[in-house]
Amino acid sequence: MGASWRPGRQDPARDEDGELLRRIARRDRQALAALYERYGRIVLAQIDRMAGDRALSEEVLQDTMLAVWHGAATFEGRSRARSWIIAIARRRARDRLRRGRLDTDDYAALENTADTQPGPESLALERAEAAAVAESITGLSRAHQEVLGLVFGTGLTLAEAAGVLDVPLGTVKSRLFAARAALARRLEQRGATER
Repeated sequence: MGASWRPGRQDPARDEDGELLRRIARRDRQALAALYERYGRIVLAQIDRMAGDRALSEEVLQDTMLAVWHGAATFEGRSRARSWIIAIARRRARDRLRRGRLDTDDYAALENTADTQPGPESLALERAEAAAVAESITGLSRAHQEVLGLVFGTGLTLAEAAGVLDVPLGTVKSRLFAARAALARRLEQRGATER
């Protein structure tokens, strides 16, 4: 831990991100490159889930990083930099896709994601193959797909997902519970039809 960290303060990684954003606000291109290196792949994966088109996702990522460049001075530190950037990316993607339906077929990142909160649906998830999980996810509602992608695909905390989605924490919890239950039902149905 760095010399600036004290109990009760933000964690050192959060302080590093805050420092990068302060440097970006002063137009430090190396700080932007460091932030891009740290979060670019995570943000791109989230955008790709929304857009389903790699070329468009890369364009939205570039738009997002440009927005970070211009808006770094507005970062207040109430959230982690990662969730702030993902929220920007999500808005940019939504703006770009406003006229069309969102395509959420690409959930490859979820194929290797472990269930970190065991529940009654865990047995069904553990028995399913990764491809079956990904296919079953595409049959869920957009809200369920989105919350699963944010929490399990990008690894955001529930509070961070609430910030990105701009909904209360309780809403994220209930959506995640409902999404996991719906996914378990789809996997159970799939298993019953394959027998």
